[in-house]
Formats: sequence, structure tokens, C-alpha cells
Amino acid sequence: MSEGHQIGRFKVRRIMHQMDLKAKTPRRFKLTTDSGHSLPVASNILNRNFDVDAPNRVWTADISYVWTYEGWLYLAIVMDLFSRQIVGWSMDKRMKKQLVLDALATAYWQRKPSEGLLHHSDRGSQYACHEYQKQLTHYGMTASMSRKGNCWDNAPTERFFRSLKSERLTACRFATRNQAKNEILDYITYYNSIRLHSTLGYLSPMAYEKERLLKAA
Repeated sequence: MSEGHQIGRFKVRRIMHQMDLKAKTPRRFKLTTDSGHSLPVASNILNRNFDVDAPNRVWTADISYVWTYEGWLYLAIVMDLFSRQIVGWSMDKRMKKQLVLDALATAYWQRKPSEGLLHHSDRGSQYACHEYQKQLTHYGMTASMSRKGNCWDNAPTERFFRSLKSERLTACRFATRNQAKNEILDYITYYNSIRLHSTLGYLSPMAYEKERLLKAA
């Protein structure tokens, strides 16, 4: 598409058949959200309004995990909805509140957003805990949370995890967590700078943001 070629799904299917290629299909994974707690939860302010007109207006956050022969590796990310760019991430062998706090801190210090940013997540205990909500307030951010058991309220972030696993991790077997970390970091770099998104007019997140900011200048 970026080179001016219009290719439909039927032509892609025919070419793949001729070349004896098969698409990778994502595995099923269990949910990481533990909403069975008594902590306060925020309203769903985002309400699936995923089209954002400028960077650092709306961020979304979520957690996923990868199996290694050393055990589970948990990944927390922060996405800027404007360009779908992954602006913060953290990985650890435990799915504790520090995992998401580190991802949020990475995003904040990389982007330095102005006050008023909307931060959307699920209602899991890691995001609902006092420490995380206190940090959002410190950064001048407003919390928004998905409805209970509704992954579609955070669909773009869920879609990133699906792409990560189906495009890169499905065929991988990791002996150590460090091997998995390196592969994930490499994919995030590729995703942000190279991978084309139909939602972004077949540009990468970084190219889309750069183009939009140049037009607005």
C-alpha cells in the first residue's frame, strides 16, 4: 500500500496459496485482569472513543504475559492512542503493582505530557491500587477504566498484544526470561518505527505522528 499497490484480501489469499504459505493464528490466552477486589474503580470516560486528534491526550495501559522455561514473564505497556505508539513498557517475573508503575513512569519521562491526559486501563487491582492512582494524580492524569469483563473497551491495546504474539512470539520457545525480553523489545521497536497500520493510513506509529505534527505546524 505504501508503494502505491492496491492489493485485496482475495489476491493475497491466492498468492499465499501459490507460494504454499499459511497465516499464523494466535493462541488463546487466559485473562490477566483480577477485578475481584474492593478497591475503587474509575468510570469508563474513554467509552471506546479511540480516535484522538493529538499526541499525549489519551493513553491506554494493559498487561500480558509470555511463557519461558524459567516461568512466566509479564509485560505491561502504555500506548498513545493518537498514533498507537507504545510509549512505555515494563517486564518482570511477577505481575505486581510495580510492573505497571514502572511502565507508567517510563511513558511519562519519555513523553512529558501536559496535565489533563486521560489514562485508560482495565479495572484490575494493579491499576486500581492506591499507589497507581496516586501516581496518576501526581502526573496530572485522569483515570478511566473499562467495564467489568469487557476487553473491547481497551481494544487497541489488546490488539497490540495479539499482534505481538501472532506475528512474533507464537513460534518462539524461550529458555530464559532475558531471551523473551530481548525479543519483545525488538518487536516494540519494529512496531513503533516500521510496522504499517491500516488505522493510520498504512504508516508506522512514528511516521504517522511525525507526518501529522508537520501538517499541524
